[in-house]
Amino acid sequence: MSTTSDDPIITSYAEAPTRTVIADGTTYAYRELGPKGSIPVVFFVHLAATLDNWDPRIIDPIAKTRHVIAFDNKGVGASTGKVPATIEEAADDAYTFITALGFDKIDVFAFSMGAMIAQDLTLEHPGLVRKLVLTGTGPRGGKDMDKVAGVTYWDMLRATVTRSDPKEFLFFNRDAVGKRAGKEFVRRLEERTTDRDKDIKISAFRSQLAAIKAFGRSTPSDLSKITQPTLIANGDHDRMVPSVLSEDLHRRIAGSELIIYPNSGHGGIFQYHEQFAPIAAEFLAES
Repeated sequence: MSTTSDDPIITSYAEAPTRTVIADGTTYAYRELGPKGSIPVVFFVHLAATLDNWDPRIIDPIAKTRHVIAFDNKGVGASTGKVPATIEEAADDAYTFITALGFDKIDVFAFSMGAMIAQDLTLEHPGLVRKLVLTGTGPRGGKDMDKVAGVTYWDMLRATVTRSDPKEFLFFNRDAVGKRAGKEFVRRLEERTTDRDKDIKISAFRSQLAAIKAFGRSTPSDLSKITQPTLIANGDHDRMVPSVLSEDLHRRIAGSELIIYPNSGHGGIFQYHEQFAPIAAEFLAES
């Protein structure tokens, strides 16, 4: 499944080949890049996202020095199976995928729903995770997190009317700066021209939304159990997962670092990729 040590090192996400691994009857699709032989950085993707939804301006700088792995959640994109009904089940699937690749220690870079999954994974398997980057997210049971479905459907409607990508509305402010950042972000996602992933199915998308809603309405997890070094980041005007939830997460995870970018939304780390990517790469640098 993996390349040999004699293969050239790929450091461009747009050029990373799509691979598969079979675990517990599910075929998981993933892409890997960067130098191998170290603890990998596993990227956990957002609601409705496939392998094609990672910003290369975030992944590529990290892959210069680290082994990076991005994967399709079960039942999404080129991964087979049924989308899990809960975030906890998604974390179990992620553990199955990671261990199928033979890893017993990873670093995590997670965004939005992916960072909810990463929280559950870390709580369930604390020995697996060394460092955490949690962006555009919040804790289980966080205030108003269960309203994400309403915001998502409304912005999808607005995007349809204006013939835009929904992420331009969901991830970015609708001022001149945000509109420009949104269009630039969408263009970057299109830099990969071959071996593109399959879009998520509507039924799978709805299942993910329901899982997030349940996560938002669940009893809060004891995040004091997360003792790993943790970096939290968001924009100051996140409409999908309210920015105050990043501050809540920061308070609950002792010793965590928090970055809030001004005049930006859910996709603040993508709008400020030039500033955030080096910070994340330094944070994830192996000690």
